[in-house]
Amino acid sequence: MRTLLQPPGWTAPKGYANGIAARGTQVFVGGQIGWNAQQQFESDDFIAQTAQTLRNIVAVLKEAGAGPQHMVRMTWYILDRVEYNSRLPELGVVYREVLGRNFPAMTCVQVAALMEARAKVEIEVTAVLPD
Repeated sequence: MRTLLQPPGWTAPKGYANGIAARGTQVFVGGQIGWNAQQQFESDDFIAQTAQTLRNIVAVLKEAGAGPQHMVRMTWYILDRVEYNSRLPELGVVYREVLGRNFPAMTCVQVAALMEARAKVEIEVTAVLPD
């Protein structure tokens, strides 16, 4: 069971949910970055790394029998909020290509650095599989 939480009178968020209530098996996806399954970066481009990061999330969710439709929370750690905001149209395209129109409760923060020097984005996800 999954219910979007949208307080009355609030403007609908674009690209995320204000909140989600869910019941079932919880799946926690540790921070994923934009490298491939062999832990090698194929690009230093923010959008390309984000697309790979999202594909990595889908792969981990699949191991639990889950998919993007089960995501309830997503936290993004980015190095450059100016680049993030200026590339939102491109980001929206790759997001929808990989995750579809599944928009969990989401937080995005700019950080000084990530553990892998070439990483430009790290994303962690919580998903809930219904009972």
